Amino acid sequence: MDLSSLLWWLGGAAAVLAVFIVGFGIVYRRIAGVSSSKASMKGKTVIITGASAGIGMEAARDIARRGARVILACRNLTKAAGVAADIQTSTGNSDVVVRELDTSSLASVRAFAANILATESRLDVLVLNAGIGGLDERRLTSEGLEMTMATNHFGHFLLGNLLLGLLKKCSPSRIVITSSDSHGHISGFDPKNLNFEKGEFGPYRSYCQSKLCNVLYARHLSHLLADTGVVANSHCPGLVATEIFQKSGGFLVGKLFRFLALFMSKTVEQGAQTIIHLATAPETATISGKFFMDCKVSEVESSYGRDNALAKIVWEESEQIVGLKPEEKHY
Repeated sequence: MDLSSLLWWLGGAAAVLAVFIVGFGIVYRRIAGVSSSKASMKGKTVIITGASAGIGMEAARDIARRGARVILACRNLTKAAGVAADIQTSTGNSDVVVRELDTSSLASVRAFAANILATESRLDVLVLNAGIGGLDERRLTSEGLEMTMATNHFGHFLLGNLLLGLLKKCSPSRIVITSSDSHGHISGFDPKNLNFEKGEFGPYRSYCQSKLCNVLYARHLSHLLADTGVVANSHCPGLVATEIFQKSGGFLVGKLFRFLALFMSKTVEQGAQTIIHLATAPETATISGKFFMDCKVSEVESSYGRDNALAKIVWEESEQIVGLKPEEKHY
């Protein structure tokens, strides 16, 4: 094949690929699940972590429109304040407030939880949504935790436990955990190596492991909360063009996903639909321990994600890593 023929072939292949990517995106957005919930949230209090952008922000907007008191739990207070003001204006609900929270810091989680318990009389829905993509290298927090696991799992694991007493007091109540279907892409999972202290580390592996831990967290929590009126579920929002890819490392998460998301992803409003469904819909008030996609229970959940024994081990290991104290246990 001469050079001109090769260039012609490559150009044709690129055109076909471009048509496929754009076409997939159109279809993907059209078949995205939409919450049919019309439920009012007046009189209820909802906390959403990572609500200064993306699906957390849009879920907060929808829930505020339903009349709830919405607490945006965010690391960047300046950015979150602007988002809160915008939500107040767009929804007419002035009861949208910002509280400081960095889920990668256990100290920040404990300070946030102490503030909530001291100032809030009720909590009806806790949305554990903040997250980052995997980083290029194993980076530790000041508390010695791998950053991806700390942000996506350990911080949320601790926060859920610290606020569980208030959630139980206000039952029926709900915990919604943002995970990903990428939790099924991990192999050789070692629940005794959650902090990546040995063995293989990589951006996508660390991200997938953190998302698997989100699923297992919801699963075991649902067993501990049986008959309490508190439900816990995890979900995948799908591919959504949000800020999570901008701070991700590696080719797959940091570059390829970021590129594909420009053409193939859901809008942030669409990505928020399953959070909204799990937080507000009457039919999800009694479902617990499940993995959702597109506003319905998903069959995509991996064999690891369905393993109750594994979920118990991850829970116990997480308790040790975050240093959960006896007085912090409300299950």
